[in-house]
Amino acid sequence: MAPQFADLDLRLIRVFLAIVDAGGLSAAQRTLNVGQPTLSSQLATLETRLGFSLCARGRGGFQLTPKGERFTPIARRLIDTLSDFSAQAHHLERQLVGSLNIGLIGYAPIEQNRRIAQAIARFRQRDEAVRFVIIVRSPSHLEEQLVSGQIQVAVGYFWRHMPTLEYTPLFSERQLAYCGREHPLFDRAGQLMPDELSGCDWVWRSYPLPEAQQWLPALQITAVTDNMEATAVLVLSGRHLGYLPEHFAASYVEAGLLAPVNPAVMHYDVQFHMVSRRRERLNDITLAFLEDLGQAHPLAQSGRSKPGT
Repeated sequence: MAPQFADLDLRLIRVFLAIVDAGGLSAAQRTLNVGQPTLSSQLATLETRLGFSLCARGRGGFQLTPKGERFTPIARRLIDTLSDFSAQAHHLERQLVGSLNIGLIGYAPIEQNRRIAQAIARFRQRDEAVRFVIIVRSPSHLEEQLVSGQIQVAVGYFWRHMPTLEYTPLFSERQLAYCGREHPLFDRAGQLMPDELSGCDWVWRSYPLPEAQQWLPALQITAVTDNMEATAVLVLSGRHLGYLPEHFAASYVEAGLLAPVNPAVMHYDVQFHMVSRRRERLNDITLAFLEDLGQAHPLAQSGRSKPGT
């Protein structure tokens, strides 16, 4: 028979999650300031109460079992829920109490990050006791977490518009093709035409980019990444050409490490959105933050796009 919630010791679950986050019992000793024999005993007690093994430990190293892999996110949600309950019970007099989980894709222009910061500052002026959790993930990961309810708001580039989510345009970002200082074409960068790049190796995104489809047939893609920093490393190697946000590449260009191939010709623009679940499914905390983000970001005030469009 499956164990009842009342049978589980929350302290042991917290110990288990600390061990997972540390990557093993030995590393968790420093985090928890507890000896390894004690941690091993506590972990064994939790496994006994659950009725299954959570992990393998020994000479082969620490590794979660399949059930341990499935138990871990459940345990995290439990601890997060209890934290929210504790916060709400402690701040019953406040109007907004709980957590707000926000997802970003990272490397946004300074001005856009400033506006998100302004929205947070405006929100903090409310009658609230809210814990902010901000994560940086890939676009597809953020959409999945929005659908599952793990995060409430995301800001980034999203190539697919899921029917259960609403998308509000925020700003457009220009992407330029770049080459590194060690690339044979670097000295001619700036005026190079697409037909002169035949045979060059390119780095490309691991996710679809509908806005850049015009370039795909002519590109010889030999490397794939899912973030700007990894793309920059490959372009800096001098062995790949690649597209980067103009604002992100600016410091590399100033240092003489990168140069745009031909900014007048080889560029495309991507639209960034603020995304959440449908408005009727949002709680008061999320609605309040979206209102504050709309005040900080003029484009967000013009209305949210219809789901799936």
